[in-house]
Formats: sequence, structure tokens, C-alpha cells
Amino acid sequence: MAEFWFYQLQKRTLDQALPVLVELALKRGWRAVVQGRSPEFLAAIDDLLWTYDEESFLPHGAQADGDPELQSVWLSCGQDNPNGAQIRFLIEGAEAAPFLNADYQRLILLFDGRDDEALAAARAQWKILRDGGATLSYWQETEEGGWRKQA
Repeated sequence: MAEFWFYQLQKRTLDQALPVLVELALKRGWRAVVQGRSPEFLAAIDDLLWTYDEESFLPHGAQADGDPELQSVWLSCGQDNPNGAQIRFLIEGAEAAPFLNADYQRLILLFDGRDDEALAAARAQWKILRDGGATLSYWQETEEGGWRKQA
């Protein structure tokens, strides 16, 4: 069973945190899926991954690009895993419960801890996953910009 890691953003935005976490996954030799809820939001993530760093970019693809098996990072609004990813990033409130028995090493739920709705939704997902027997970890951003495991 996959591990579910919750990341509560406190200082950084998703645009600042997601590329760094995806880079770390790729350095482990993992392929990744980034799942959002809307095509418009994923279009913004698509642009972000190409432009987040003046000296670098994260190569990736989505359905419109085709050839998912060639992509180390795949963007999706669905539950597919066409690139054989070992890690899945759930953003924009994407639901984690469908992946309780999925074949991933890790699922990362990123949410804005400054947004009461996002915080409540993350807590609800935590409860559903805990009740489903998932292995859970909760990481909160520190004042210094690092991550501290809270649970």
C-alpha cells in the first residue's frame, strides 16, 4: 500500500513548492503524475513547470501531447497512470481515497494551510484515508521554508 504524505503550505505557494518536490521525486528515479481537478488549473501548472526556474525546467506531458510512456512527469485531471509513475501529486483538492489500494510508492497531497476550506478538506481526506488503513504522514512548512513532520 502506498504512503500518503500531506504537505501543508504555510509560507510558499503551490507554484513555489510543487516544482521542488517534483524535482526531488525525479532525483529518486521515480516517474510522477500531477493530478488537478480542472484543465485550466493544469494548464497553469503546465506553464509553471516550463518556466519556474530561469536556468531549468521540468519536462512533462499531458494527454494533448501524447506518448505518456516517454514522459517522466504526466499532468492529468483523471485517475490514470499512463507513464507508470511511482509518485502522484494531488493538487487543487484532488481526492486521495480512490488511490487507497493503488500501486504507488507515495501520494503527496499539497494544500494551502492559510485557506480554511483547503485545510478542512485536507482534514476530511486524512480521516477517510486513516479509516481506510492508509499509512499517513503530515508535513508542515517551517518558518525557515523547510518541512517538519508533524504526524
